[in-house]
Amino acid sequence: MTQSIEIFKADYLDQKQAKDISYLLNCYAEDPMGGGQALSDEIKNKLAVELSKLPNAFSILCYVDDKPTGLVNCFVGFSTFKCKPLIYIHDVVVIANARGLGISQKMLQQVENIALEKGACKITLEVLEGNKIAKGAYQKFGFSGYELDPKMGKAMFWEKVL
Repeated sequence: MTQSIEIFKADYLDQKQAKDISYLLNCYAEDPMGGGQALSDEIKNKLAVELSKLPNAFSILCYVDDKPTGLVNCFVGFSTFKCKPLIYIHDVVVIANARGLGISQKMLQQVENIALEKGACKITLEVLEGNKIAKGAYQKFGFSGYELDPKMGKAMFWEKVL
């Protein structure tokens, strides 16, 4: 049986899409690769509204047979070295029972299309070292680690929690 796959840029103010964004991000948060902890009700209730306030934010939603299945949250940044916009992918979610359908590739293609429309010079993301499946999907799409000078090593992603 053929499945219906629909992928599009989300409308944060659409109530169904807002609910689905929170649902999908919570699925990711509960997964070991997302930290293994559910989002608070407060975050789930206001996530899409807060994203809608950010002119540099956009999300891609995927529905399979009208069920929320995938999500990519992105932010437009700026590359000072290229003097052009860049797209930072903050979250990539495909619910467990839909993995293997090529959904991440289709959603990443939608992100790339938007990046090209915006004149972006690159798309960036982070991935956990142990997330072999995600790393494989990103490499398949053309992502790789980067370095400016091999003598200095590869770039690292760090954080300081506030």
